[in-house]
Amino acid sequence: MSRHLLLIATSNPGKLREIEAVFAGFPLHFEDLRQYPDLPAAVEDADTFMANAEKKALYYAKQTGLPALADDSGLEVDCLGGRPGVHSARFAGRHGDDQANNVKLIELLGNVPLDERRARFRCAIVVADHGTVLARAEGTIEGLIIDEPRGENGFGYDPHFLVPDLGKTTAELAPEHKNRISHRGQALRSILDALGHIFAR
Repeated sequence: MSRHLLLIATSNPGKLREIEAVFAGFPLHFEDLRQYPDLPAAVEDADTFMANAEKKALYYAKQTGLPALADDSGLEVDCLGGRPGVHSARFAGRHGDDQANNVKLIELLGNVPLDERRARFRCAIVVADHGTVLARAEGTIEGLIIDEPRGENGFGYDPHFLVPDLGKTTAELAPEHKNRISHRGQALRSILDALGHIFAR
């Protein structure tokens, strides 16, 4: 089976590692946004993860001429009214400042008891090409937010996101374990069948 080229519409190394790990063995070659340093970023101004993922996939497919896979993902904390939500990456102001985002999150939670810190990671993934959305998928994982960071394997909010059934944060999980249960791993596996049909054409 021939290998096809797919643009992964991110330059986030943590996301790239997770996506490539889940797609290992699938007949694809990947490019990502690091190969397009002069390309202006897509505008992510929608109010849902899925809508932002669609905007990004359509934009980058048009700009590069490649089929594009884009995700939008983040953290929803129930007692914060679902924040940070679609603003997860720029919660503290500057895009991608994980440390500042986590500091703000823990400060906002203040003295909220652990059992009232219910939260979830949510991921939406879209594949688009030639102005058309070809596939969509979503995934979620439920957890609790803890004050003290634990683990070195994740990124973003992972060190503060405790999976109660495991007694570990997502940053404490081995990458292959995280990919089996994570919001992004779920969404990626859901979209694999669609990709098989798309590239078999």
